[in-house]
Amino acid sequence: MDVINGLLKNIYAGKLSLEFLDDLITRIEVAKSQRNYSAKQGWDEKDVVLITYADQFTHQNKKTLSVFNEFYQQYLGDIFNIVHLLPFYPYSSDDGFSVIDYQQVNPVAGDWKDIRKLGQSTRLMFDYVCNHISAGSEWFKEYLAGNPKYENYFISLDENTDLTAVTRPRRSPLLTPFRGKRGDIRHVWTTFSADQIDLNFAHPNVLCDMLDVLLKYLAEGAEYVRLDAVGYMWKEPGTSCIHLPKTHLLVKFFRAVVEYVAPGTVLITETNVPHQDNIRYFGDGTDEAQMVYQFPLPPLVLHAVHSGNAATLTRWAAGLSACSPATTFFNFLASHDGIGLNPLRGLLPETEILALVDALEQEGARVSYKNNADGSTSPYEINVTYMDALSRQDDHDDVRLQRFMLAHAILLAFPGVPAVYIQSILGSRNDNQGAERAGYHRAINRQKYDISQIEQALSEPDSLRARVFSALSTLISSRTRQPAFHPSSPMQVIDCHDRVFAFRRGAGSQEIYCLFNLSDKHTQVNLPAGLYRDIPNNTPLECVGEITLAPYQYIWLCH
Repeated sequence: MDVINGLLKNIYAGKLSLEFLDDLITRIEVAKSQRNYSAKQGWDEKDVVLITYADQFTHQNKKTLSVFNEFYQQYLGDIFNIVHLLPFYPYSSDDGFSVIDYQQVNPVAGDWKDIRKLGQSTRLMFDYVCNHISAGSEWFKEYLAGNPKYENYFISLDENTDLTAVTRPRRSPLLTPFRGKRGDIRHVWTTFSADQIDLNFAHPNVLCDMLDVLLKYLAEGAEYVRLDAVGYMWKEPGTSCIHLPKTHLLVKFFRAVVEYVAPGTVLITETNVPHQDNIRYFGDGTDEAQMVYQFPLPPLVLHAVHSGNAATLTRWAAGLSACSPATTFFNFLASHDGIGLNPLRGLLPETEILALVDALEQEGARVSYKNNADGSTSPYEINVTYMDALSRQDDHDDVRLQRFMLAHAILLAFPGVPAVYIQSILGSRNDNQGAERAGYHRAINRQKYDISQIEQALSEPDSLRARVFSALSTLISSRTRQPAFHPSSPMQVIDCHDRVFAFRRGAGSQEIYCLFNLSDKHTQVNLPAGLYRDIPNNTPLECVGEITLAPYQYIWLCH
């Protein structure tokens, strides 16, 4: 509790009253006293995350969480032991990330009983949308109505304020005009959209209310908590307003709270930024996030497959520092968002990034842009399913499946905890009609389904969905049986061929050689002579010092 008190004093420069501090501490103590279960401590090779929406599947008039739970029990429970439920709260836009009420479940999905029921058979990850709230929320409505309680919950500035130093992740205006009930116009800080109003954590009551939200999630069974858009939480005009020191102090505060109330709970920071900025959210390895998103991995794997060249991916992986015993990476290839390009900057020349964007756009991908400080714009995200990102529209499904499984074999072998998006395990293609109906690019990879549609496709063994589901499920099962794939197990990158990404995981009798041919050509690579077992296929392989990898072949080899 001394750590929590110290952080509060640092964040608010010792200006909090004793009464306020006592109230905050009391809330935390009550939450701790009511805690009635323990979270798993740490992580291991068996941990694989499924990323999904609570309303991903529908069926007649049933609540969608009930439909999902049934599907999970029948199809997914033996594959994934952690489910990341994307925001399942009442919302007004962005498929859940414009939250109207943090403490309620969207009635379409169900209620907290449905969340707890799902949590009886899997560990749960919740989104803590801590940077912004919906323009349709009661907080913001009361702010516009002039309720003095909410006067400082949001940031209103003169429209002529110089904000050119502020980092912009979008092309939309940073300040959005809103008319109050008294007729006054307020220009309110909106980092991501006019419907996503940034919270003002400089006002202590905002922290107090958001603490209640965090404690609610812990009480309802969240063992993983994802801090959405966390880098933007603290604003100071005249600065970049991203990754500011007090943002890191807020993350430290959240960490201290969950450590005290619910030991074992994992905080994951979502910061789609260059790698060095991203890993700063580990803090000293014990005091901030236990996990950070491995944002460079999706675009680097994509670039490697498109170019048939492993050089950049190999160089980046070889330069990764080992995590502390108490931290690791949250690895993924696809998610509800697009494939971020900012993490590539500094790793690839801008000309190569733009060439990749152009090639994907010609094959049906959509591109989202951001504003730069000099007035120019740059692509920051490719909106596409990972399946369609890896292949051309006229490719045969056999090749499409090869590339897709190659990419996921890298994901599952890489150091960290792997996460697979629901559209990936279902083998989904671009939902162009959905993007047109929704009017925004990200909808191309956010398709929702009637459950009978998916079950029918999975029952047809020759369908792409069924083939992907079978192959990826089998590969995940193989992964979870290998101690060498423990998130903290060491990795040694092997620079063996410009077309092959290769590394070793583990040590001694647990050592596994992981080789991935990123090209469409047969490629020979050197390997220590000996008798190996090909883990995914469970077949022996004898090597006399060299093996040949077929196009897009991957192998995990152990002695």
